[in-house]
Amino acid sequence: MVAIADWNIHWARAENPQGTGVLVLAGSSGRLDVGRAEMLASRGVTALALRWFGGEAQPAVPCEIPLETFTEAIDMLAGECERIVVMGLSYGAEAALLTASVDDRVDAVVAIAPTDVAWEGQHEHDGDPRRSKWTLNGQPVAFVPLDRAWETLSAMPAFVELYEHSRELAGSDAVEAATIPVEKFGGELVLVAGGDDKVWPSSQAAKNIAARRARSGLATVVIEDPTAGHPIVLPGETPPNMSRRYQVGGDKDAPQRLGALGWTAIRPSFDSKAMTETTRSPVPTTRAVIRSSA
Repeated sequence: MVAIADWNIHWARAENPQGTGVLVLAGSSGRLDVGRAEMLASRGVTALALRWFGGEAQPAVPCEIPLETFTEAIDMLAGECERIVVMGLSYGAEAALLTASVDDRVDAVVAIAPTDVAWEGQHEHDGDPRRSKWTLNGQPVAFVPLDRAWETLSAMPAFVELYEHSRELAGSDAVEAATIPVEKFGGELVLVAGGDDKVWPSSQAAKNIAARRARSGLATVVIEDPTAGHPIVLPGETPPNMSRRYQVGGDKDAPQRLGALGWTAIRPSFDSKAMTETTRSPVPTTRAVIRSSA
C-alpha cells in the first residue's frame, strides 16, 4: 500500500455528479493538474488530480514510481464513483496505460500523447545506475533504456529524436519486454496524439497500441491531428504557458485544435452508454479520426 498525502491530491466534485470518477495525471512537469480536474468537474464528473512525483515525501524525479500509487488513488475514487476513468498526459499516459493493465477496476483510459513502451526513469546525476520509471510489487517494470550519449546540436532539442534513437539502439527483445500489455486492459481506450509531436513519438505509439489491441479483438479510438504537437488544451481549459526549452511541435493553434478534436471522443468515455455505442461491433475494430492538415 502506498499512502497518498492530502497535499498531493486535489478533489474536484460536480454539483450533480453522474457517477463517473476521473483520475487526472499530469506528465513530466510533476504538477497537480488542478485546472483540468476543475474543468472535468464542470462537465459532471468527479475528478481527482494526483501529483505522483516531486511532492513532499515523493520521489524527486519520475523514477521507480510504484504503480500502487495510482491503484491507491483509484481506491479513493471507487469509494464514491461507479465508473473509473484514468486520464493521463505524456508520462501520465504511460502511467495510465500501465495501471489499467494491472487494475481491472478501470473502465476507460484516455491517454494523451501516449507511449506504447515503458521508458527508463529520470536520473538525478550522470553516474546514477539505469532504473525503471515504474515498479510493481516492489519490482522494476521492464523498460527501454535511453541513450545517455545522445547529443543535439540544436539550442532547442527535439527529444523525439532521442526516443526514436534509443528504441532502435535497445533492440527488438528489449522493446518487446518493455511494451505495455494493453491487451490486458479490456475496457475502453481513447488515444489522442499529434503527428508533429517533437517530444516523443506519440502518433506512432498510438498506432502500435491500437494494432496490438486489435490482434486481441479489442477496439481502440485513435484521435490524431497530423499537424499538432505534444501539448493539448481541452475545451474550457485556460491555456498554460507554452514556453519550453525544447521543441514540442505543432503550430500556435495546435493545442486547442487537438483538444477540440480529442474532446469528441474523450467526453463520451465518461458515459458507459455512449462508449458502448461507439465501440459496439461484431468484431471490435480501431476507429481513427484524422484531422486534415489542409
